[in-house]
Amino acid sequence: MKNNQRAFDYKRLLPILADAIVLFITVVLSYFLWVFLTGKQDIMRPELPLYLFGFIGCGVIGMWITGSYRTFYMVGYISDFVRCITGFLIGELSLLLVCIIGDKGIYVQFTSISLLIGLFAIIMERMFYYLLVKKFLHFLESRKYPATLIIGAGDAGRTVLSEIKRSKTHKYRVVGFVDDDPKKISTVIDTVHVYGPTVLIPELCAKYRVEEIIFAIPTCPEEKKEKILKACSSTKCNIKIVPSLFELNKTGKVMAQVKSMNVEDLLGRDVIKISDPGLADFLNNKVVFVTGVGSIGSELCRQIVRFGPKKLVMIDIYENNAYEIQQELIRSGYGNLISTEIASVRDYDKMKFLFENYRPQIVFHAAAHKHVPLMEDNPEEAIKNNVFGTYNVARLASEFDADKMVLISTDKAVNPTNVMGASKRCCEMIMQYMSQTRENTEYVAVRFGNVLGSNGSVIPLFSKQIEAGGPVTVTHPDIIRYFMTIPEAVSLVLESGNLAKGGEIFVLDMGEPVKITTLAENLIRLYGYEPYTEMPIKFVGLRPGEKLFEELLMSEEGLKSTANKKIFIGKQIEINIPDFESKLEAIGKSARGNDKKTTVELLHEIVPTFSNEK
Repeated sequence: MKNNQRAFDYKRLLPILADAIVLFITVVLSYFLWVFLTGKQDIMRPELPLYLFGFIGCGVIGMWITGSYRTFYMVGYISDFVRCITGFLIGELSLLLVCIIGDKGIYVQFTSISLLIGLFAIIMERMFYYLLVKKFLHFLESRKYPATLIIGAGDAGRTVLSEIKRSKTHKYRVVGFVDDDPKKISTVIDTVHVYGPTVLIPELCAKYRVEEIIFAIPTCPEEKKEKILKACSSTKCNIKIVPSLFELNKTGKVMAQVKSMNVEDLLGRDVIKISDPGLADFLNNKVVFVTGVGSIGSELCRQIVRFGPKKLVMIDIYENNAYEIQQELIRSGYGNLISTEIASVRDYDKMKFLFENYRPQIVFHAAAHKHVPLMEDNPEEAIKNNVFGTYNVARLASEFDADKMVLISTDKAVNPTNVMGASKRCCEMIMQYMSQTRENTEYVAVRFGNVLGSNGSVIPLFSKQIEAGGPVTVTHPDIIRYFMTIPEAVSLVLESGNLAKGGEIFVLDMGEPVKITTLAENLIRLYGYEPYTEMPIKFVGLRPGEKLFEELLMSEEGLKSTANKKIFIGKQIEINIPDFESKLEAIGKSARGNDKKTTVELLHEIVPTFSNEK
């Protein structure tokens, strides 16, 4: 501690010494000016050295008292200059007062001249340090920072530049703005030039050796945004994106919210925003179950706690998933709202214990096996977990008078060509069966396409392949899928649960599907490689049970619109109750006996649209 204090004092001696030299020169100049103005040279020379030390000492002591030396190295703010001037005037006016009281008329004149010259000299000294020393050193220091291009010279871009210049944590060297607005091109914003149009991004990045790009147009239409970001991704620069204006308004700090570009940003469609004021009444002060807290389930938990449930119970057999979301919500201040239970939906007795203990009013059922190839090889496990896990939860929801149960389904349940999809279609049928046979609980299924970044999606697989050096494997050049982000999927689930009256299958209008090949190419560019030349893409053929094109709605279901133009309801299909119960019992018996062949045959009987010719 003492060593630190000595270092601190030594550092403060430098500006004191600099001020002392400036004040010494001030006295010398004042003496010659006084002689020039008065023509007198008879100033009492024996007293001059004493006066010299007095003038220097009073000035330094005054500035010390006002704290000028504590902020000397941060000088540049008006308050620092005011502190410096105030301290200097206090010290030297004290000396002037002593001269007046001591009836030193000559020194009264001399001190007045020295005070004016000294005040000017002290201010100029600090201006010199700030403009020539501090700015120059800052320029040299900034050369170590990555050259950065800001896309968008509007309000968001200006705010980004301002925060970068003030920040001690965000280290960038901004070499220019890029904008498509002809009125902004060739202008200068706070010494930074505005270039354009955005088609020149690759050329500008090469010319100025840009390493970082910050996309700062939060209101940019998705189609234009996709085009600009594709140009950015071709440069091999690290790309960051300013969030939407709605998100920015939450904290006001832009750079703190800037995120790295994701492949979601290249979807080429507007993000679907679902805002239902009724969700507050739906979830507030309710006991809510979420089974399966993987990527979808954990996002469900994040959004549910914001509506203030009485208790959110997170259930998963995989303790790592449960622990991660538990700790995240505790850190976010929701620890008092949550409970975490390690349990399998297969275990009817344990699930019954949980239902009896917590008495949930809303149940979101996300627990399921989802990997298509693995379920093709292990159909009995798909039946045990997906079908009978759903059946267990659905029966208990009714037994313990839950208001609603929402099943997370998939587009693979439509005319399924694989065991996983067929098992999920069977789960949907269970929800419709329960809706026909139970009146106290409303059952609903929510069906959507592939979720970017979720467990089992292509993005994590492609990322691992790229990080390993390739190749990136795509099953077929023409394979297409519908995609949505995890928050979009969860928003649909929540609103559908609120809209549910019982027995519906909700479907999201997901816009145009995306080619998996295009998705792979874009992700490769995000990693800084050029597809095919620097990072190979290998087409390996369709996997067992995989389609080229996914469907979101069964042909016999039809469509019914809702209050939200992005959400539709499939017409409920009547379930033959005795027949369904009989087949369900049979397939359960074969699955528990691990009879793969019979299990698949019975699955075909339960789901007539299931076709998996091999």
